[in-house]
Amino acid sequence: MKTALLEKIEQSQLKEKAPDFRVGDSVRVHVKIKEGDKERVQVYSGTVIARDGGGSNETFTVRRVSFGEGVERVFPVHSPFVVKVEVERSGKTRRAKLYYLRGRTSKQSRLKERV
Repeated sequence: MKTALLEKIEQSQLKEKAPDFRVGDSVRVHVKIKEGDKERVQVYSGTVIARDGGGSNETFTVRRVSFGEGVERVFPVHSPFVVKVEVERSGKTRRAKLYYLRGRTSKQSRLKERV
């Protein structure tokens, strides 16, 4: 159980407008990257296969296939380096974690669209 002081500190770390997406959605994550003294925004697109944690520790995992190899990245929801999350397509799922997509390829890994 968290104390009132810890909750107050955690509230200050949260984004006012957290992105709204679900597991199964195809998203474009805009990530701020530092290279030397320069900063740029890089887009990482894929399918959200998991959301974990809560509060300031909440993360989500995005999976995509790049050059025939499956690549997964874990992003903190409330990180200042995550500029924005765009939902390209909403997927219809019946599970909270879509780890079974790791064993599937191309057409098999497609999800039906949520209407």
